[in-house]
Amino acid sequence: MSEVVDNQKLGRFELEVDGELAILEYRIADGAIYLTHTETPYRLQGRGIAGRVAHAALSSAKERGLKIVPRCSYMVEYLKKHPEFQG
Repeated sequence: MSEVVDNQKLGRFELEVDGELAILEYRIADGAIYLTHTETPYRLQGRGIAGRVAHAALSSAKERGLKIVPRCSYMVEYLKKHPEFQG
C-alpha cells in the first residue's frame, strides 16, 4: 500500500489505493491547520484508509507545532478517539 503524501500545492493529504485517491483537505493559517474535508472513495471505505490519512495529517501538524482545528465531521470524531492529538 502507498504512503500518505502531503500535496502542499493542492492543500491536501493523499493516499492512493487500488488506483483511487483518499484525501484530507486542509489550509494553514495563523499557526493552525484547518482540516476542512475528508473524502474516501466508496470502494475504499471500511478499510481504515481515512484513518491512515488522518493519522498522517495529525502527526505532521504535531511535528510542525500547528494547532489542530477540525472543520469536518470525520476529523471531529477521529480526534475524540485519538486524544494523543488533542491540545
